[in-house]
Amino acid sequence: MLNEIEEISLQQQFEEVIASENKLRIKDFLNNQNISDVADLIYENEDFEAQIIAHLSIHRAASVFKIIDLSVQKRIIKDLPVFKSAELLNELPADDRVAFLEELPHAAVRELLKTLDPDERKITLELLGYPENSVGRLMNPDYVYVYEHNTIKEVIETIRRYGINSETIDVIYVINEKGELLDDLRIRDIILSSPELKVNELMDGRYISLNVNDDQESANEVFKMNNRVALAVTDDKNILLGIVTIDDVLWIASEEFSEDIQKIGGTEVLDEPYLDINIFKLVKKRVSWLVILFVGEMLTATAMQYFQAEIETATVLALFIPLIMSSGGNSGSQASTLIIQAMALGELTIADWWRVMRRELITGFLLGLILGSIGFLRIVLWQQLHIYDYGIYWQLVAVTIFFSLIGIVLWGSLMGSMLPIILKRLRLDPATSSAPFVATLVDVTGIVIYFSVAYFFLKGILL
Repeated sequence: MLNEIEEISLQQQFEEVIASENKLRIKDFLNNQNISDVADLIYENEDFEAQIIAHLSIHRAASVFKIIDLSVQKRIIKDLPVFKSAELLNELPADDRVAFLEELPHAAVRELLKTLDPDERKITLELLGYPENSVGRLMNPDYVYVYEHNTIKEVIETIRRYGINSETIDVIYVINEKGELLDDLRIRDIILSSPELKVNELMDGRYISLNVNDDQESANEVFKMNNRVALAVTDDKNILLGIVTIDDVLWIASEEFSEDIQKIGGTEVLDEPYLDINIFKLVKKRVSWLVILFVGEMLTATAMQYFQAEIETATVLALFIPLIMSSGGNSGSQASTLIIQAMALGELTIADWWRVMRRELITGFLLGLILGSIGFLRIVLWQQLHIYDYGIYWQLVAVTIFFSLIGIVLWGSLMGSMLPIILKRLRLDPATSSAPFVATLVDVTGIVIYFSVAYFFLKGILL
């Protein structure tokens, strides 16, 4: 409740300050707010987005711009005067600038690049030259480096001189005259060392670095395993090119998570917030998978046509088709979602396929046994309580449902768990083995399994 009162109060203060039209008062008010509070004001006052950024000091404006949504960033850059947008883009760290520019149309990028200072333009073009989704697109070329022959006193002087332009000074990098990375030192170790001590006396050679062409997802794994706030980025010759910080990696991880969730749901990745995306573009993003799934379900209809004679002979079997299909699809969707998540978190790899299959064989059998037992008891109870008459061979119908559910749930679990691993082996995105896709595949095979089991138990009796 207290937070709500504070937010309402801040909004009221903002409205009062804006209404005064006193530029100096507006500037002082905005510059005295927390960065996150200014971002909230931007979200709540769409008509004043660009005006808010324009009245902030340039350093704070860049800090706010970094944390707001892409759609809002685009509107602000469009509405700002050219000189102000140029000033803002020049102030942004190179990695954040590249992250923004690569989401824009090529024509817009070309025009905005013209507004950058020569040095910033050169850095931006170099970063944009690296493959999409590579560590090179994430790295920041502003970092503090020293040489192994420097003393601690010289290192501290270097930090004071160049640290202001670096995104972080938590880690200081040691290079040789060729620019090759030799080690990384934590700022804590430097501060606590004697001023006369030389850098090479602190070095242990146990540094961790990323290759500029590494995939961004692999960077996330390295950060998680090594508990670092920043990592060096080198080329194939171990030349230090820049650094990647934890905030950039967390942003990528969040973006990858959102993309995977959308793919698992059976849609293409939305490159804009849901409420901002054009309705026809939204339809385009969703229709392709729906068409694929619809065609897949046609195979289910074909399978049912194949068993049409059996359905006409034993109509009681048709009552359980929805039950059979949904159980197999649900078990497959469960398994697929669990495996995709485990692979995304690095909990399993392609090499673990046999362990996964073995677990799903046991898990699928037990789950099928539970559902099969429930299905069996349902028929028994309904028959004994005279709720529904399944005929004189109701016991065999119950046994058919029992074994069908075991087979279909087991098969669904296997298919749902193995498909993401197969796609990963083929260098495709495992998230594309979405829950609806797995469910559709299991539906088709589920019909075949069901009527095959029914034929085994009811041949010569009902069939």
